[in-house]
Amino acid sequence: MRWLMALGERTRPETPSYAEDPAPGKARALALVDDFAHLFTVLKEWRQAYGEELTAWAMQVEADDIANLPADLIAQWEWEGAPVRLDTRRGGYVQVSDYRDVPVRPGISARTPTGLPLWTTGP
Repeated sequence: MRWLMALGERTRPETPSYAEDPAPGKARALALVDDFAHLFTVLKEWRQAYGEELTAWAMQVEADDIANLPADLIAQWEWEGAPVRLDTRRGGYVQVSDYRDVPVRPGISARTPTGLPLWTTGP
């Protein structure tokens, strides 16, 4: 398994945190790397080429050549999008957001013993 990353497009100036997730055939920049950690090296290079603050989308794929990506991989990306978002921040930081499904743990609840959600308060 390798990691494929596409440069996102910030098309809504009024919403600076929004970034479209272009399919591999439509992205301005693509990278195919062997290890997730290598994505950070690519982001560093993209920052020099495309600007300090950018967004990229990534997913694990079975592919050997970026020029000949499998059609089902492209179709899946177009339909579902990439599940990992990487946002570069000032100071050289990268914020990673992982949207892959995480299995529910049966012993963890998002409610208090009284049934209230944890983020609210009772009367």
